[in-house]
Amino acid sequence: MLTPKFQTHFAGFMNQFVALRRLSGTDYDSQIKLLVYFDKFLLNVAFQKDFITSEIIDQYLQTLSHLHPRSQGNRISVVRQFCQYIAQQEPNSYIPEPLHYPHAYSSRIPYIYTPNQITKILHAAGNLSPQASIRPHTYTSFFGLLYTTGLRLSEAINLTINDLDLSSQLLYIRKGKFRKDRWVPLSRTTTEKLQIYLQKRRKVPPRGADAPLFINLNQKRLNSHTVYSTFRILLHQCQLRKLKGAGPRIHDLRHTFAVHRLLQWYRQGKDLHACLPALATYMGHIDIRSTQLYIHATSELLEQVNQRFHSFACQTF
Repeated sequence: MLTPKFQTHFAGFMNQFVALRRLSGTDYDSQIKLLVYFDKFLLNVAFQKDFITSEIIDQYLQTLSHLHPRSQGNRISVVRQFCQYIAQQEPNSYIPEPLHYPHAYSSRIPYIYTPNQITKILHAAGNLSPQASIRPHTYTSFFGLLYTTGLRLSEAINLTINDLDLSSQLLYIRKGKFRKDRWVPLSRTTTEKLQIYLQKRRKVPPRGADAPLFINLNQKRLNSHTVYSTFRILLHQCQLRKLKGAGPRIHDLRHTFAVHRLLQWYRQGKDLHACLPALATYMGHIDIRSTQLYIHATSELLEQVNQRFHSFACQTF
């Protein structure tokens, strides 16, 4: 847990505000960093008033002009929450409006992998060296799990051996985003693959229940930097991206999971209005709006939508 170091005369208010947010069970470490930026700004401009003014917020906004709109919005969102807290005790304190940007400001369009591409990536992972080590088995299972469950990268990295309940085909996610725990059901084939991996994993120390599920050659927990670089190498081998420059990302596996899940439901004739809340819960989202950001139109998905509309139109007219 991050210990904030505020330096202005607002430090007392800021510490109280952070403590209050943490009482709600929210992981507030990333937001603390954004609040520290605001505190440093107030210190640099020698702001001495006992409440926040609209003028000082405008000055702060000018210092953020070089940032991506999403980053600007995140910083102002935290400041706005803090201003709302101060306003409860000092009515003259200014509360800035949230920054609104059109959805089009998203920095990049997610890449939706095809099933054939996923197969090639997992095959390439299985050929990683050294072949006699745990490494090829680790990365095949790791990337396969990301694709079949849509887990966040950090959630998969933080898994322990004890988080696998293969007899019930369940995976326990501890303290995911917003410090929320959840159970993730696994498919039969994913369970079988993880069972095979676990048998190989238990031959390599550490073997305790709290030991990392996915480890590197040094028998330590995988880290995100190594996972990113390994995935880029696999994409290069599969001719999906160059070693340098932009291209498909590992996070796109999460987008691909959502799209492929939706496509399967369409093919099964499921009620999407009933299924989408379940998908949101499965992916660890607070509400369905976050899940909608992971749903993208593909040719296969549009074909299914058109077929369903055609069937509906024929029955109606």
